[in-house]
Amino acid sequence: MITLDEGEPVIVQNITGRYGTSHSRLMADYGTRIAAGVTPGRGGETVDGVPVYDSVAEAMDETGAIASVLFVPAPSLYSAAEEALMAGIKLLVVITEHVPVRDTLEMISLAKVEGATVVGPNCPGMIMPSRKVKLGIMPAACFKRGSLAIFSRSGTLMYEVANELSLRGLGQHIALGIGGDPVTSTTFEECLDWAAEQDDVRGAVLVGEIGGDSEERLARHILATGLKKPVFAYIAGRSAPKERRMGHAGAIIYGDRGTAASKFAALKEAGVQMAQSPIELPTLVEESFRA
Repeated sequence: MITLDEGEPVIVQNITGRYGTSHSRLMADYGTRIAAGVTPGRGGETVDGVPVYDSVAEAMDETGAIASVLFVPAPSLYSAAEEALMAGIKLLVVITEHVPVRDTLEMISLAKVEGATVVGPNCPGMIMPSRKVKLGIMPAACFKRGSLAIFSRSGTLMYEVANELSLRGLGQHIALGIGGDPVTSTTFEECLDWAAEQDDVRGAVLVGEIGGDSEERLARHILATGLKKPVFAYIAGRSAPKERRMGHAGAIIYGDRGTAASKFAALKEAGVQMAQSPIELPTLVEESFRA
């Protein structure tokens, strides 16, 4: 998994759109170096002093950026992602929701060929308080510098969990939303493997939800590879009715598949410390760190 260091340049695709403009400003306010924007046909303009280019390749040539944040509408998302990846972007953060599954699959396939990390789609992005890097739409006030890693399917719950931890003095090295779609580019397994190798990360907090089998797959991965650092988790949706989508396209239970109970049991068997609610997570982390 590829991340950024403090001060590295970042491109915003569709920076001239309403969301691209407003969130570029917020990312820059946090400390992210927004070096260029890309909107075809708008090259030569500026947004809050940031130069706009017609293509990703041109923006990369001028800035040296290897990361791009996409605020491109779903129908055009794949073509924008393809352009970025083929130009050499190595970290692509896709905020866009309602991306067709086939487009996501093709984007994942291309990213693997090009050796790139794609975060999302349908996610809040990535924030690294320790490096003053924010690539996405999360409210920065919830996050504090520290040694935890948070990985979440839900953006809103990621903010809530981060805030609860921050209020107890348990800051974060990174918080990343993998996205709420049935298919996402970055998996829990990849995130946990990355965290296990980081000297600045003391433990990981996972926020899962009903639907799909990403948490069960993670449990099998942990059992196969071993827990290198303490891992804590919360699974949302215990009271959700079956066969009804709850917020995310991936948050739907079919029969006995994808239930909160099955995910909870699988992760607990793998040695993950499980919380019944988000507010329990800080206590679990504090007790583990004191042990």
